[in-house]
Amino acid sequence: MLSRGLRLFVLASAFFLTVFLITTDRSQAQDSTTAAADEEKPYKIEKDGTVDWATFSGFRRFNSECFVCHGPDGVGSTFAPALIDSLKTMTYEQFLDVVTNGKTEVNTAVQKKMPTFGTNPNVMCYIDDIYAYLKARSDGVLGRGRPAKHAEKSQEAKDAEAACMGS
Repeated sequence: MLSRGLRLFVLASAFFLTVFLITTDRSQAQDSTTAAADEEKPYKIEKDGTVDWATFSGFRRFNSECFVCHGPDGVGSTFAPALIDSLKTMTYEQFLDVVTNGKTEVNTAVQKKMPTFGTNPNVMCYIDDIYAYLKARSDGVLGRGRPAKHAEKSQEAKDAEAACMGS
């Protein structure tokens, strides 16, 4: 049997270890959340609801390639996460890495596989647009469905698309 003093020491040690682990985990989560929140917003939405071309293009591209797994408007499905939740803490660099290289998380509790899209020009040529759309959804400034109004496609966007697609 342990003495009363030794039992108190063991309990106190366990308590402080638990507090340390919880604090460390929260600190890392807050660092990730802070990094995502500090990013410059990649979208522009006017007071009348008009979205910039990139955000509108991202809506179109998301719905042509991503919604099959991640659900309409990025709300998730039974086998892929809600991207509007993921982008609350995920930085652009993390998003780009997962889309480009894919992601595998397989263990006894979960079996998730995100394929790589790094060689798919229908995704990679519009990755910034897709991110802008999902970030606007994640930030709660863009509702579900097709944006009602959007800016016209600029010559710069046309040129960038032609260069990326090899036209």
